[in-house]
Amino acid sequence: MTEAYPQSRRPGIRAAMFVDFDNVYTGLHALDPVAAKRFAEDPKHWADALSAGGAGEQSRRFLIRNCYLNPVVYSKYRTYWTRAGFRVIDCPSLTQRGKSSTDINLVLDAMDALAGPAGIEEFFIASADADFTSLVQRFRAADRMTTVIAAGAVAFAYREMADNVVESHDFVAILHGTTSEPMPAMRSVDTKGGVLPGRTKAVSPAVNEVGEFVRGAPGPVAGAMVAHRALTADPSLKADWGGYGKFGTWVAQLGNGIEYSAAQGGWVWDTKRFSGADLPTDAAVQPGIEEQVARVTDVPALSEAQFRQMFLALEARLRENPVTRSELARLVRDDCVTAGQPVSRNAVNFVIQGFGYVDFQLSDTATAGELAAAWTENVEELCRVALMEFDETEKVELRRWASGGFLSG
Repeated sequence: MTEAYPQSRRPGIRAAMFVDFDNVYTGLHALDPVAAKRFAEDPKHWADALSAGGAGEQSRRFLIRNCYLNPVVYSKYRTYWTRAGFRVIDCPSLTQRGKSSTDINLVLDAMDALAGPAGIEEFFIASADADFTSLVQRFRAADRMTTVIAAGAVAFAYREMADNVVESHDFVAILHGTTSEPMPAMRSVDTKGGVLPGRTKAVSPAVNEVGEFVRGAPGPVAGAMVAHRALTADPSLKADWGGYGKFGTWVAQLGNGIEYSAAQGGWVWDTKRFSGADLPTDAAVQPGIEEQVARVTDVPALSEAQFRQMFLALEARLRENPVTRSELARLVRDDCVTAGQPVSRNAVNFVIQGFGYVDFQLSDTATAGELAAAWTENVEELCRVALMEFDETEKVELRRWASGGFLSG
């Protein structure tokens, strides 16, 4: 009989998975019914994909796999989860309004795991429910890594508290088997206080994204906009900016003609065309509506022209009835690049996801103007939820920008 490894020698990051089945399934079903079915009927597939962070110490070992579901509605999926090694906890509705007991059961189990003897290093919460923000704060305060798997809009505070967020479109790609690489492994935290060495990381795709964005800009660019582009290209930077701790330090070391100054809130520029003397004066620093919205809501910080080209490309590609949303996003991204208005695939996915939140159906009859109007409605709702207030002039500016100029007021 093979002797068990002592805890310090067992390979892999010790992790725990807590799945709010009702929240994830309904969110996925609104975005992609096929992906929702795969989530519900083949949990082993995507759980294994999340486990495969790499070889040896950098792979994940899910010591706890819990799924919380309403047995009245979703009992037919129970067998799939138990066969995949999940512990299924029934959370029936306890109120006349249909509110289940998932939240309290999940939180109690998660806190037990945090205080337990296993030394869990990374906690996964599969839910877009911002009620779990306080739970993620507890994990973070205990110096544990946290990953949120979201199938729906994620509150800004919830997103920022987590070390990593598996966005809806990324999760859909995992479910469809179209993601080419496993989810990056997080740092491994020794529960005695140290940080275990991690694998050497490849060059972040954010480096090229930031370089192209800054070198194509008509002047110095506000740091908030550059940071948003970087995180869109590589969400894993959110944890600690590639080991540099903060955005300013990360962007300052890029080199290749990229310069950064922390003055006036932070600015980035192309040294071949500009210098620190080209930075706006304090009186001139008035963030545009796109910067304000992108900073607070995670809406892609694209220009009006980029949004317009995206809606035109979407209209054209929808006529061809693409097979999957992932394929649609890739084609639209390529079309925008060809048209001279480059946008990232993540930005296209974010917009496509937004249509689902306002119940707009992506059909082959949708026009660019209709797409623009639906997306703008989603942006306005995101701003409302974030408690952003605008005067009448700013509301007009917001609609014109988000719609790519299709809406003027």
